This record gives sequence, structure tokens and C-alpha cells, in this order.
Amino acid sequence: MRIDAHQHFWHFDPVRDSWINDEMQVIQHDFLPADLQPILAQHGFDGCVAVQADQSEAQNDYLLQLAEGNAFIKGIIGWVDLQAENIEERLQHYRSFPLIKGFRHVLQGEADRALMLRPAFKRGIAALGAAGYTYDILIFTDQLGYSAELVAAFPDQPFVVDHIAKPLIKDGKLDGWKQDMEALAQHPNVYCKVSGMVTEADWKAWRYEDFVPYLDTVVAAFGMQRLMYGSDWPVCNVAGGYDAMLGILQRYLESFAATEQEAFWGGNAARFYNL
Repeated sequence: MRIDAHQHFWHFDPVRDSWINDEMQVIQHDFLPADLQPILAQHGFDGCVAVQADQSEAQNDYLLQLAEGNAFIKGIIGWVDLQAENIEERLQHYRSFPLIKGFRHVLQGEADRALMLRPAFKRGIAALGAAGYTYDILIFTDQLGYSAELVAAFPDQPFVVDHIAKPLIKDGKLDGWKQDMEALAQHPNVYCKVSGMVTEADWKAWRYEDFVPYLDTVVAAFGMQRLMYGSDWPVCNVAGGYDAMLGILQRYLESFAATEQEAFWGGNAARFYNL
């Protein structure tokens, strides 16, 4: 099974989606299943995992509604208030929707860079584990140390780092990120999505060679059984589009064993998210 483990759908709202600024005009409009399905089919993908792009439970309902008529959406990563007192009740509600595989919080945007270590947040993570859900870690590089502390506290909770933790590819900066990723990868319950890389590079002038040191790092740290492909479509369109993101990884992996490629292109995502 070939799976794109990270993409988004939205009806563009300039207020709600204010993170999509004028530099990103190319994605300031709607992106729906009918736009993605032909792209996945063209590249031989069987399906995708739709990830929340808005921190509301209404987003969960929206993605579930889209999935009803689009069987290629194999899983959904939603949002829930992990710090809510009634978190167990909300998770029990979502048990009625088997397409919801896990949850995510936009930690990268929080003023408190260590929000994930607050007792209320950790209580929410514990509730995820008890209910059988995964957790996507969306962070910037300055939060990698906190993430290592979080995952160490929950060794049985499945975690996956989104977008290889957004290293400063445009600046060619490896130091710090590399060591922190290696430390995080020491925890066997943590996977990593090789996604979103082009948006951290020079949007107009990146080269394949810019990504190789970062790919070398995550392959050595996590191994090919804990990495999964994600396009980050349509956000990737700001820096070249779906084919460009895919092409980087196809070129990088062409010398890898067939079994390793199968794991990367879908097997690991299917196992992690129980697709």
C-alpha cells in the first residue's frame, strides 16, 4: 500500500487561515479531495492521511465529511483540546469514528515553547494512549529537547514528528537539529515524517543537494522502518509543488532496497496509523 501520510484540505478562510500570508498566495484558495485524488493516482498512491489545518473540533467534522465520499482518505489526524478536563469524554466520542487515527496540536505556534510538558497537556497525552490514538508532534527545532522529554515520559505512546522538525534548510544549518533528532530517535516509540522539507528551503532556488544532509540524518537516526512519506500538499505548492517534493525523495531512495522503499512509501504509515 502506497500512502501519502501528510496532507491537508481546506475551504480557504483569510481570517481563520491567516498563517497563509501574502507570500503564499498560491495556496490562498480551496484545496479539496477532487484536487488531490488525480495527483495521488498519477503517482500510484492508494490513499492519504488528512491532517488538521485548524485547531477546532469542527475541523474533525469537516474532514470526516470529506472522507465519506472519498475512500482514498484512509485516515484523519484531528484536533482536540488535550488540556480539557473532559478530554477522556471527547476521545470516547471520537471512538465512534474509526477513520480518526490520532490527534495533533500546533505546538510550533505556542508562546510557551514547553507547553507539551505542562501537567494538563501530559494528562491529555496519557488519555490518547489509553484510547489507542497516535500523536503528531508539530514543532520547530527549538522544541526538540522538550519533545524528547515528552516521549520519554510515555514510552508506550506512538508519536510521529512532522516535517522532520523543520530544520533550517535554507540556511544549511545542521548543528543542533542533527544532535537533537538523533536523541529523539533513541526512543523506539517515535517515528518521523519526511515531509514539508521544501517549505524550509529557499522556495525559488532550492537544489536537490540542499536536502541530502537532512535525509542522511533521519535515515541514520530512525532507520527505514520508522520513516514515512508525506507531501504536505498543498503547502508544498509554495516551493515547487507535489511533483517536486516527490522527486527529491524518489531520487534519494533509488538505491535503497525494495523492502525499505515499500516501508517508506506506505508500509510504515499503514502500520503506525493502523490504516
